[in-house]
Amino acid sequence: MSELRWHPFLRQWVAVAAHRQDRPQMPRDWCPFCPGSGKVPDSYNVHLYSNDFAAFSLAEDAFFHSPGLYATTGARGVCDVVLYSPDHQQTPAQLTVAQWRDVIGLWTSRSEELYAIPGIAYVAVFENQGEAIGVTMPHPHGQIYGLPVVPPLVAAEIESAQLHYDCYGECLHCRVVTEELAAGVRIVARNRHFVAFVPHYCRFPSEVHLYSLRHVGRLSELDGEEETQALAELLSEVRRRYDALYGFPMPLMMAVRQRSSGDEGERRYAHLHIQFTPLQRSATKLKFLAAAETAHGLFLNDTRAEDQAAALRDVRIG
Repeated sequence: MSELRWHPFLRQWVAVAAHRQDRPQMPRDWCPFCPGSGKVPDSYNVHLYSNDFAAFSLAEDAFFHSPGLYATTGARGVCDVVLYSPDHQQTPAQLTVAQWRDVIGLWTSRSEELYAIPGIAYVAVFENQGEAIGVTMPHPHGQIYGLPVVPPLVAAEIESAQLHYDCYGECLHCRVVTEELAAGVRIVARNRHFVAFVPHYCRFPSEVHLYSLRHVGRLSELDGEEETQALAELLSEVRRRYDALYGFPMPLMMAVRQRSSGDEGERRYAHLHIQFTPLQRSATKLKFLAAAETAHGLFLNDTRAEDQAAALRDVRIG
């Protein structure tokens, strides 16, 4: 059983799912995501797998923000696993552009299915790579959560974008893309429809944001095959650059930011982008979230955006 508990000081929900303590931790001799396991098809390109240790489930009680200092409500939602490839040894950086296109297709269709479920407020598409991040299964995969609430960081970004639109009549994300393209020094890669850069305000070492050049709020709003192909191409390039930077798979988190299921007015200031947050600050050092970040919320970045962008831009990827 899972539940959401209200944090009265931070004014946000904390998910409690004690049954997840029993999930396997990087097993070496078996994998439920591999063909032949009996849990997945014997043959697949990409595959949607229902999480065995779901933190949110449609079987849970519906979300209801009841009054009270210690409010508790049901963690009603969906937790899916997206299997990128049947090859257990293949890393995300080794996926072909065609494979990434299939992954994007599954992200898109499943996102819209989840948004159609009553009570789903936000669809979180994300990936964790590397044991330093806390990955529990080594098979190449990501996840999709259908959540009953908009997560705090996403809500803060939406609020900032709305305030900017109300003040200036423009999309804040579009403005950031324009500024980064004009500056040029933090650009990592770009193509005809997307651009990837290390933002001026990055909190993590080698943090990259990958943006649609066109103002579009969701994956489902991409203009057909050409934009999907362009996204797959740049996504593949960014992942290859990350793993080439230090010569090993970069421990990182990847999150797809899409328009939520809320106010349709959000279309004006919600902008599709993908955020990468790596933890490797050098070839031999990790960025740990210590007291400044975790206890106080003040991020200390040991790297300069301009330097990291140049390193990612100049690395040889073949």
